[in-house]
Amino acid sequence: MGQVDAVLAEARGFMKSRIILTAAELDFFTFIDKKRCSAETLAKTKGLNLRATTRVLDCLITFGLLEKQDNQYSLTEKGAFYSSRHAETILPIILHLNGLWNIWSGLTEVLKMEQPGLQMPEMQMDEDYWKSFIGAMHVIGRELAKKVANNFNLSRFKRLLDIGGASGTYTIAFLRNNPTMKAVIFDLKHVIPMAMKKLKEEGFDNRVELIAGDFYKDELPKGCDLALLSAIIHQNSPKNNLNLYKKIYAALNPGGTVLIRDHIMDESRTKPASGAMFAINMLVFRHGGDTYTFPEVKAGLEQVGFTDVKQVHYGDDMDCLVKGKKPS
Repeated sequence: MGQVDAVLAEARGFMKSRIILTAAELDFFTFIDKKRCSAETLAKTKGLNLRATTRVLDCLITFGLLEKQDNQYSLTEKGAFYSSRHAETILPIILHLNGLWNIWSGLTEVLKMEQPGLQMPEMQMDEDYWKSFIGAMHVIGRELAKKVANNFNLSRFKRLLDIGGASGTYTIAFLRNNPTMKAVIFDLKHVIPMAMKKLKEEGFDNRVELIAGDFYKDELPKGCDLALLSAIIHQNSPKNNLNLYKKIYAALNPGGTVLIRDHIMDESRTKPASGAMFAINMLVFRHGGDTYTFPEVKAGLEQVGFTDVKQVHYGDDMDCLVKGKKPS
């Protein structure tokens, strides 16, 4: 492939994304997973145009997601991850990305705004969606959680406060590495039952206290010597982060540590590359979120009283780690 072709391939990337997103939105993969079928059967069952359906299915073959024999389509090993029947399905994440399509299409208009800070209407997600979405995030995040737990020595900590801990992906990884540690997961009321279910499945429910609350409105539970902010600060404005740091400082035991996992940008704001892209995601949502540099995070933590603020791991996949200590 020549240089011009390579450049064009990047610009045309949205075409491939749109085909996959549409197939996922119409649940092609789950349908075919139940039983290999023809384009005619799929189109008729779902009330779709046959020619259009066939063209999309054939394109999915070129992506390595489907295969065809005797005009019957079936999933490849790679395509099976898009089916809701797969044990490690990514379908909820793909549907979430599909919901971002229209929001990202407004990027040009965001750049023309004098002050792009007005919140976009939130995508509506019912309880079933949240269950499947958080479940998929747990599957996808397990290996990263293990990596984070292995990259930071937690042996001296007795009680973890996992703020916005969702299904407990990071709590589970931390507790597995540290048999004497206990934890508190603090998250929204509708998330707590999902955490309870996952903790029971993993055998950690007897070591974790679940507390419902909203860290934007409520004070945080006290009595912990380690607080984890995992993939939280990027969704906040600097002011919101400062308020959250204050709550963490007040909640931690003297001598306790705050650990932040997120994209932590270098001062050029171009590395890690995934963080530069994620900053655009925050921009199009227009709620004040961003990806932050280490000096920005350090300044906020120090302003509320944390000391010994250091970046203890540099990563490429939202696995950067920053720690700060509350004086004894």
